[in-house]
Amino acid sequence: MTAVTTIGFDADDTLWQNEQFFRLTEKRFAALLADHGDHAHIAARLLAAEKRNLAVYGFGIKGFTLSMVETALEVTEGRVPGSVISEILAAGRDMLSHPIEPLPHARETVEKLAGAYRLVLITKGDLFDQERKLAQSGMGELFDAVEIVSDKNADTYARIFSRHGDGPQKSMMVGNSLKSDVVPAIEAGGWGIHVPHELTWAIEHAEAPVAAPRFRQIAHLGELPALVETIAKAG
Repeated sequence: MTAVTTIGFDADDTLWQNEQFFRLTEKRFAALLADHGDHAHIAARLLAAEKRNLAVYGFGIKGFTLSMVETALEVTEGRVPGSVISEILAAGRDMLSHPIEPLPHARETVEKLAGAYRLVLITKGDLFDQERKLAQSGMGELFDAVEIVSDKNADTYARIFSRHGDGPQKSMMVGNSLKSDVVPAIEAGGWGIHVPHELTWAIEHAEAPVAAPRFRQIAHLGELPALVETIAKAG
């Protein structure tokens, strides 16, 4: 039997650009507060707020926007002008309306694997925003299932791959985040395929599990079909 029957795909920074828009907005935010610290200082305060707020707001643009508002209040000791708050909210709305930018090889790779394997899109973040991006991508019909989750861990993958596949042992997760996509999928018993992206959110950093037998890294999504075939033959 084939070693893999189900393939999970991350969305943000795996199928389409995401982090670059957060970085650009962070620069815009730091410029608004330039009188209260340099970019590095403002960015560090914002990251600290994001970490504190993850358990409350979850992942995504709305939580990021609220963290910017909170940071602006903190660094100005509550004296931030209303005009700056308006600019922050406008920046958040701009992010929520920005057209998606598919990454190289994304659609062609998903098309090649569709039909031969059960494909599941597994992403975390704001429900409306993730649904919007998937609809804009035009790739929604290629997936057998879509799971938008609050977080990604070993239990998440065990549950999803049991629901939509033959269990994690016969499943593979493909994504740019070692922390969210690769390590927990391997911990669940599946394969973890790392597709590095040039930008990675600080909270998503993790060490590559190079000693894990089911860990692989590819340079881009275009290399995935050949890797899946190799694993299938070995299984």
